[in-house]
Amino acid sequence: MKLHADLSIRAVVQTALLPWVDSPVNGVQRKLIERDGEEVARATSLVRYAAGMQFFSHDHELGEEFLVLEGDFNDEYGSYGPGTYVKNPPGSRHTPYTVNGCTILVKLRHMDKRDLIRTVIDTTTAAWHAGTVPGLSVLPLSEFETTHTALVRWAPGTQFKPHRHFGGEEIFVLEGVFQDESGDYPAGTWIRSPHLSTHTPYSEQGCLILVKIGHLSATDNP
Repeated sequence: MKLHADLSIRAVVQTALLPWVDSPVNGVQRKLIERDGEEVARATSLVRYAAGMQFFSHDHELGEEFLVLEGDFNDEYGSYGPGTYVKNPPGSRHTPYTVNGCTILVKLRHMDKRDLIRTVIDTTTAAWHAGTVPGLSVLPLSEFETTHTALVRWAPGTQFKPHRHFGGEEIFVLEGVFQDESGDYPAGTWIRSPHLSTHTPYSEQGCLILVKIGHLSATDNP
């Protein structure tokens, strides 16, 4: 399957409009945002686990990142509530389960094989930092060479300067409305801007976004 698989093309997906699709595992449903491959695929998805769901033990050959949006996600290494960010590096293995059910935003098979540090951050208690313009607050989550992942909170009326994305940018809007000269993006919107793209973002009402930058190089597509 190829869904928004060309990383050189800008893509915008309103996940609120996507259907939940049954996965091959009973009790697990997905909203497919981007995908390159079949069951083993580079992919970005919303994944919903039914209460009591136990997933089989599996490897992450090229890594996994996820943010718990609601409910409880668990594995043999810990329990992760809403707002928890987890990065499982290439070569990791786990056996996830949930007690009450959960929804996560997950990215698969997109990490550099040298990025071997596992990361777990409870974003509800972690320290935020002032951003580069007034009205921005930033919570760094992960970085490896040119790739950076963070939560960014925009106060109402915040305007950012025009800028170019070397290595591209990927955004998931968690709260509020994110905006730029191309449109308005309410909560649940996923935006991928390719290598060397430009924009001038702002937020009139304020928003919270998950941002990943620097991971979409000019050579990512064959």
